[in-house]
Amino acid sequence: MYSDYLKDKKELMKKLVSLFADDYDYVSCLGSDIKGKSYRVNARQSQVNEVGVERGFVIKLYKDKLYREFSFDNLTEDNFDELVNEIKASNKLTYNYVPSDTKILSDEPLVKDFNREVEDREYSDEEIMDILTKGKDIMMKEENIVNAIANYRTYEVSKCFISKNRELTQHYAYYNLVAMAISRDGNNMQNAYKTLDGIKPSDIFAKFDDLCLESARVAKMLLKAKPVVPGVYDVITSPSISGLIAHEAFGHGVEMDMFVKNRALAKDYVGKQVASDIVNMHDGAGSAVNVASYFFDDDGVLASDTTIIKNGILVTGISDALSASVLRTTPTGNGRRESFSHKAYTRMTNTFFSPGKDKLDDMIKSIEHGYILYDTNNGMEDPKNWGIQCTASYGLEIKDGKLTGEVIAPVIISGYVPDLLKSISMISDDFELSGTGMCGKGHKEWVRVSDGGPYMKAKVKLG
Repeated sequence: MYSDYLKDKKELMKKLVSLFADDYDYVSCLGSDIKGKSYRVNARQSQVNEVGVERGFVIKLYKDKLYREFSFDNLTEDNFDELVNEIKASNKLTYNYVPSDTKILSDEPLVKDFNREVEDREYSDEEIMDILTKGKDIMMKEENIVNAIANYRTYEVSKCFISKNRELTQHYAYYNLVAMAISRDGNNMQNAYKTLDGIKPSDIFAKFDDLCLESARVAKMLLKAKPVVPGVYDVITSPSISGLIAHEAFGHGVEMDMFVKNRALAKDYVGKQVASDIVNMHDGAGSAVNVASYFFDDDGVLASDTTIIKNGILVTGISDALSASVLRTTPTGNGRRESFSHKAYTRMTNTFFSPGKDKLDDMIKSIEHGYILYDTNNGMEDPKNWGIQCTASYGLEIKDGKLTGEVIAPVIISGYVPDLLKSISMISDDFELSGTGMCGKGHKEWVRVSDGGPYMKAKVKLG
């Protein structure tokens, strides 16, 4: 249900915007009310904590080629005049100078309430802890498993955006489940985790027991893993690894605030081929329903589905409203803040490769010697030089078109982004999207994202 707190503050937000409207060319105010809970069970303890709680506001003003912002966490009738004076007097307002030909942020009229309500039964804290405890016990019963962690997180988001011409509200919720198993054989210890996420708790709880069994199976399997012999191989990336490549190989590289700063090579390749002609890639809060889906971004721009790569051609990047204004392009609805007190940056949302027409079995049969890679670990990209390094948790060996049963771990994928994307020769008709992770802008500014796609065959350097 949409926040009662923001309902009560809406008229004050409108009053604040109206008060500054005569003196500034652009005024907007964003209000946030976010609640979250974390439930965690392992072999030794269990706990329930509030997480990600946020409640506050930020006002954005534009005049004389200068965008200004001021954030605050208290908005009442009693403190209203004091707040207005503080906004007018504060040195914290300095935000960003923009070129003289920059367009003022668009403020097309729209009044709309968005609500993603999903019918489902409510789960008490006790019921949730019982589900997690059962999952933990399933993992602990398996041979060589010495510890197991079951973690469930809930997030409920309400936001209100007010400008001269727009009044928008949104409410939505999403949920994450993680099962991690830790295995041991003598001094050899390994771990594996599997994740579920969605917008309906009962759907993900229904799959949790199987998720726990799979986590324990992989953790035991990794005890027998061997290091990969470094080299260039034909590989098949699982949807998890395909998503990692989408995120790291081309996601950060097409965030258009990096275009403004000339920190992304992709700026010079719009309209050019950057991948094989069977590759299509998307991003957008409106492109899927997952943890990074919303109805409007923190700039008040409606969510969209952006085609980044079409048939191997780089079509466009993604942008927040200010970057789009400087570049004189249309914003894509990717302006996101870590919280109301942080600046809005261009950020990914749901980033993925589109499915193709191939079958996974045929892809495996096509490989003389290589690997199928599973489970995202971490990754990083250099948008200015298109270098990439990603880590898969493990790989399964393929020889003469068959799985041999040999396991390699860990696996480092590296190379030059266009070389990797242009080497993609087969894409399966499967599709999976996962959103358990967080993404930082550099080393900070964390937001929730999802990524994924199909299985893809490519030629990459492993080490």
